[in-house]
Amino acid sequence: MTGTMWVFGVTILCSFFFILGLWQNSWHINEVAAKLPLSHTPCYLLSNSSKPKLESLDFNTHHQGVVPSDDASEAHISPMFKPCDMKYSDYTPCEDGRSDKFDTHMQFFRERHCPQKSELLRCLIPHPPGYRIPFPWPQSRDFVWFVNVPHKKLSVLKGHQNWIKSQGDRFYFPGGGTSFQNGAKKYIEKIGELIPLKDGSIRTALDTGCGVASLGAYLFKYNILTMSFAPKDIHEAQVQFALERGVPAMIGVLGTRRLPYPAMAFDMAHCSRCLIPWTDYDGLYLIEVDRVLRPGGYWILSGPPINWQSHHEGWNRTVESLNQEQRTTEDLARRLCWKKIAEKGDLAVWQKPTNHIHCIQKRRIFKVPPFCHGGNADVAWYKKMETCITPLPEVRNIEDNAGMALEKWPKRLTAVPPRIKRHTISGVTSESFNQDTKLWTKRLIYYKRFLDSLTDEKYHNIMDMNAGLGGFAAALSNYKVWIMNVVPADANRNTLGIIYERGLIGTYMDWCEAFSTYPRTYDLIHADGLFSMYQDRCDIVDILLEMDRILRPEGAVIIRDHVDVLVKVKKITDRMNWQSQLAHNERGPHSVEKILFINATELTNTKIEF
Repeated sequence: MTGTMWVFGVTILCSFFFILGLWQNSWHINEVAAKLPLSHTPCYLLSNSSKPKLESLDFNTHHQGVVPSDDASEAHISPMFKPCDMKYSDYTPCEDGRSDKFDTHMQFFRERHCPQKSELLRCLIPHPPGYRIPFPWPQSRDFVWFVNVPHKKLSVLKGHQNWIKSQGDRFYFPGGGTSFQNGAKKYIEKIGELIPLKDGSIRTALDTGCGVASLGAYLFKYNILTMSFAPKDIHEAQVQFALERGVPAMIGVLGTRRLPYPAMAFDMAHCSRCLIPWTDYDGLYLIEVDRVLRPGGYWILSGPPINWQSHHEGWNRTVESLNQEQRTTEDLARRLCWKKIAEKGDLAVWQKPTNHIHCIQKRRIFKVPPFCHGGNADVAWYKKMETCITPLPEVRNIEDNAGMALEKWPKRLTAVPPRIKRHTISGVTSESFNQDTKLWTKRLIYYKRFLDSLTDEKYHNIMDMNAGLGGFAAALSNYKVWIMNVVPADANRNTLGIIYERGLIGTYMDWCEAFSTYPRTYDLIHADGLFSMYQDRCDIVDILLEMDRILRPEGAVIIRDHVDVLVKVKKITDRMNWQSQLAHNERGPHSVEKILFINATELTNTKIEF
């Protein structure tokens, strides 16, 4: 009995001191955590400041042995990464230097061809001498510093069409284009006479062969987000100019592969003398536009062959060739079951059907193109295009919209997307979607406590490298920003279609490769769980160097991930000249997920004069 009482007493004492120890440690951790997210003290210093820098969380002594280093990440890290040669200032890895090795047929040589692992650069892409902080939006729509994009060739080639003009130390963008020399503003007003641009029913647009993206720049006023793309060709740096202006754009071309967007993504597609041979290759390129257009979406065409009767002499084309091109285009559109709803002046507009009930019946007359059978229409990363019509979801009545009718913008942003209602994305429900939307609203509030400039217009071009359901972009929707929502092509859930149904834009991507953009094109990069996803697939050093390539000087990065992964990431970013701060997430110190806030190399701001 005495022995039992002794054991019992010892147990009570041990329990007491154990609980006391937990309480003391918890109090200490919470005290430190409470000091981290003060709104008046950023997590890192954006410039020399009198504010004290917050103490970093240090996990090195606790986690060094946890993170594997059997890849090249540790072995190839020099004390500090050095700048690349200045000749790489405008380096675009997957579009540079290999075009002479590939077939020119169907623009294959202008598609993505990324370097082998042995060809990857392990250095920091330098900015041009004299680089200046870009003009803030909306001034950036009209002005770009010459030193930032020192290429005058386009202003010589297209100055007479009001694309771009050189004015001393800057470029000026009058808003013109090859088919709208009087300016995109008036051109869009003419489009608005033919389709409803102002009522919120059109939110996502695709501009093929975009030039300097003046259409997308001026559609912002209509709350329309435009994904613009153009290849690297004789029109030097056109996509670089677009992004420097603060307009969404990617390097891209209609060649042999699908565009990197899901099916039924865009409310509107546009071509203004974009030089795409729409009727060649059995109509392959217009069939691809049909794949990415939403049910009821519009295709707008200006330039040859539209209104050829008035322009054939200026186009240096024969009447016969233009007339034949128009007839062939009209015939192909009918075979796709599109309805021509207007042709006025230099504009023609077709509308995709809202469902395929009649189109299936018309296959008795039109044998080609046939409907596609099998396969996933949303799969688009390095996927060859096909000369078949992507079938719309089945409906019972001719009046039904096969994609399910979307709410008009801005209600569309938070309404449950049709893909979720149809249960096409495993594991995503209406409830989980709504919870995700609320979660990212809270997370943005938490981020703002660390990044004072997050919503004050310092950051305009933003990328989310692993966008999920688009919650981060949705949380930023009230600010003067746009977000490139990237969904990794091999993600467990293909959510890019959901993102477009919300009225946001984005693309597929494999982060073991370089993104199709120029250096210094994004102000802020967000990565949620990205490095955990890729750490066993490729070297995260290369992902971080790619982030550095596309990040503007004075840009910022937010990385959410497991603490062990972030410790490894921070060791690399410290050698890239990035200032960083490791912090708890919004759930506090007991979560293994942490946040790394990063500031790239500082650059003294320059006063902008108009």
